[in-house]
Amino acid sequence: MLNINLIFSEIFISLAIMLLLLFGVYKKNSSNLVYNLSIISLLIVLALNLNLRTIEEELLFNKSFKIDYLSTFMKILIIISGIFTMLASPKYLKINNIMKIEYPILVLSSILGMMVMISSNDLIVFYMGLELQSLSLYVLASFNKNNLLSSESGLKYFVLSALSSGLLLYGCSLIYGFSGTTNFIQIAENIESHQYTMTFAIVFILVGLAFKISAVPFHMWAPDVYQGSPTSVTLFFAILPKIAALTVFIRILYVPFINLMDQWQMIIVFLSIASMIFGSIAAIGQKNLKRLIAYSSISHMGYTLAGLTTGTNEGIQSSIIYISIYLVMNLGFFCCLFMLRRNDNYFEKIDDLSGLSKNHPALSFALLIILFSLAGIPPLAGFFAKFYIFMSVIEQQMYFLAIIGLLSTVIAAFYYLRIIKIIYFDPEKEKYDTDHNLGLKISLIISTLLILLYFTYPSPLIKIITNIKLRLNEFIEKPKSYICVKIT
Repeated sequence: MLNINLIFSEIFISLAIMLLLLFGVYKKNSSNLVYNLSIISLLIVLALNLNLRTIEEELLFNKSFKIDYLSTFMKILIIISGIFTMLASPKYLKINNIMKIEYPILVLSSILGMMVMISSNDLIVFYMGLELQSLSLYVLASFNKNNLLSSESGLKYFVLSALSSGLLLYGCSLIYGFSGTTNFIQIAENIESHQYTMTFAIVFILVGLAFKISAVPFHMWAPDVYQGSPTSVTLFFAILPKIAALTVFIRILYVPFINLMDQWQMIIVFLSIASMIFGSIAAIGQKNLKRLIAYSSISHMGYTLAGLTTGTNEGIQSSIIYISIYLVMNLGFFCCLFMLRRNDNYFEKIDDLSGLSKNHPALSFALLIILFSLAGIPPLAGFFAKFYIFMSVIEQQMYFLAIIGLLSTVIAAFYYLRIIKIIYFDPEKEKYDTDHNLGLKISLIISTLLILLYFTYPSPLIKIITNIKLRLNEFIEKPKSYICVKIT
């Protein structure tokens, strides 16, 4: 008998989407009300998922849908990110005249797709969640139809994402052809006789997933889409899809293909190194803050993937901690970006931060903390995020990967420190408006405090994430990382 409570959050958000759509269509000028009701819906979904946090593992729908510690935690991360994203955005949406009923509904649809992706234990379920997420993101990227850059970013994201989805689907079809099943557990059982042919399928799937997290060399869409999309949508792009894609990386690599680690490990190592180096170097020459954060996110995804190269639960846990801290830093950065407003015009160039400390000391201090954390300066949260990654990598004797990570951190520190120099030592510009909505102020305060005070009490996050353990011993005796050792 199916326990409906386990999937009640997905059912609730589906019903909320349909009811809000009907309500918005039949009631005129209801965009504000629909927006607020969407936030309330997410709060209810959050409460429903918090009730599932003690469930170790449950399989539903013929073992195609999994509820476990990993899925529950990642869903909670996504929902919290969605709530704060929407709390920070209403004023921006109103000023830019894009506060439409469709906006929050598309956000909810995308979050629903991500929740399905996170719990997927089957290739078909995973692809269904991916497309539900992607279809919403296509529209959101081009939501500001009066802006040429927004339309361009939507079209670019649609074309390239469709290509990556096609490659991913081709990889899924190869897996089904070789193994005779789409279920992750059954694929792991049937894979022995097709180890080398499966490599082609793994490559296609990893290409599709690498696109979703904008890892090098499948990053080409990110800077243009980040810059062109409305800032509220860019914030959404920068956080939520990456959490969902990381979960799928873990699901696919560590269940059906854990026996083929020798074949996929080097691919992940390459994606990690290339993303860390390229993201750090390419960000140096950027003048637009949204493009800078795009290249920065590419680099950060490289660190996240580094944890997945280890083949251990500790590596997986370090990647999850990294993405958790990364979302807080990104949220804080975009909150600061929303506050760069003067006469209902938003500013997003690095030069617009010139002398910010003179007129806006509190905002400057928050931005200082966030940028230092992004650079990995101790004792802020960003330092510990990288520390956990490096520790898991070094424990597996993957010294080359750790060295590259440290070098790219040093390079990245340059452009973060350059921004801080502009804020504190360049001549000040005209004062920005200070009449920000309460949700934006709360989001900035919470994210800044979490970054600043993480070192005083990191144990709650670590305690939660240490519960996330995949049963790797069921598939292999002892994970190996000798590929990276050979490189060194």
